[in-house]
Amino acid sequence: MNDTAFASLALQPALIENLSSLEYLEMTPIQAKSLPHILAGKDVIGQGKTGSGKTAAFSLGLLEKLDTKHFQVQALVLCPTRELADQVAKEVRRLARGIQNIKVLTLCGGVPFKAQTGSMECGAHIIVGTPGRVEEHVRRGTLKLDGLNTLVLDEADRMLDMGFQPSLDAIIDCAPQQRQTLLFSATYPDEIKSIAWRIMTKPVVVQVDATHGSDSIRQHLFKVDTGGKARFKALRLLLQQYRPTSTLVFCNTKKETLEVAESLDALGFSALALNGDLEQKDRDRILVRFSNKSVSILVATDVAARGLDIDALDAVINFNVANDLEVHIHRVGRTGRAGSSGLACTLFSESEQYKIERLEAYLKHSIDIEALPSLNLLDKPVYKPPMATLQIGGGKKQKVRAGDILGALTGDDGIDGKQVGKIQIFDQWSYVAVNRKVANHALNKLSAGKIKGRSFRVFLM
Repeated sequence: MNDTAFASLALQPALIENLSSLEYLEMTPIQAKSLPHILAGKDVIGQGKTGSGKTAAFSLGLLEKLDTKHFQVQALVLCPTRELADQVAKEVRRLARGIQNIKVLTLCGGVPFKAQTGSMECGAHIIVGTPGRVEEHVRRGTLKLDGLNTLVLDEADRMLDMGFQPSLDAIIDCAPQQRQTLLFSATYPDEIKSIAWRIMTKPVVVQVDATHGSDSIRQHLFKVDTGGKARFKALRLLLQQYRPTSTLVFCNTKKETLEVAESLDALGFSALALNGDLEQKDRDRILVRFSNKSVSILVATDVAARGLDIDALDAVINFNVANDLEVHIHRVGRTGRAGSSGLACTLFSESEQYKIERLEAYLKHSIDIEALPSLNLLDKPVYKPPMATLQIGGGKKQKVRAGDILGALTGDDGIDGKQVGKIQIFDQWSYVAVNRKVANHALNKLSAGKIKGRSFRVFLM
């Protein structure tokens, strides 16, 4: 059990053993700086980008002090989006794998309230959820916080950006004053400082370097003429030049995400828009297709993209310069994760020159302005994603499992297992990515066959 850096911490043996089996051998900077204070019971403010390891830091803290024999809610983790809440809950469960009888429950919008109430009646030790839905449970009395000893605000800056301040206040007012409060945020604006010092007791502030090493991310600046047409042409040129498998394009407004995505789609690119006006089911479908590489371009606002955890994101393109310098750093930090190389391109016009100067002063180094690729690239065929998505009309409620779908696809006269990609199963639907070249064959195979002895409707998205 001594083959992990976590062994030096005052963690119970089951957690140390599990960390070792999960190959958590070294602590990230934010873990090394925050965990000793968290385990000592102090309130902690942690500033670190997505992917910095903060989830494991606060998860280990709340798991260490959990009393599994005391069956009531002892820890509450609030997240800005359902996607982030699901990721956090998954990580908590992974880290708790060696501890018996721990129940982790997610409470987010987009799921029937009554079903969540039924789950709550069975009890839970840890709740992970979004502020709006958690507040509703607290207000209706279906969630009791009397036994709460740890409150975590994850991505607190975006919860405020998304208008969750009233819900946060209502939840905190119902929580015991004698508790440990952990606040993690990618940026640290004045609004966060204000709420932190109001709800926390002598918090320890832990900050890790928000910038990324130049070895993993290549930042490129491209000056464009004023006007949407020039900026959009530049975006097309960059996509044609680098031809990334997965690209996150950041816009500053919801309207612009739709305009850019629709214009790209009209030219044959595989692009979808992600913004706050989407219903949860539509958001889920978009993220499924982007994460399984059957859509190559996601055009999003900063708020809508918060909480996304897309592996191997090849490129980030800033269609507009972010209004906040730390937001720019956070955007760029979504590529080049886990030691892989990443590409970050930013388009700016003469009127945005001052933002570039502020950015360079913030980074303490200059960024070269490069010439845009040749216009001849606009005549080149656009890149098509390698995968396609099949939607199956059955999910967890119908006891459908990933192995069932894989077996149905690769059975007699089926496709090769290597041509099957990511399989994601929701309550009523399942999604499977297959190689684009065999998508129709896979569709016919599932439509004509059975999964778990049942016939399901199947669509090619």
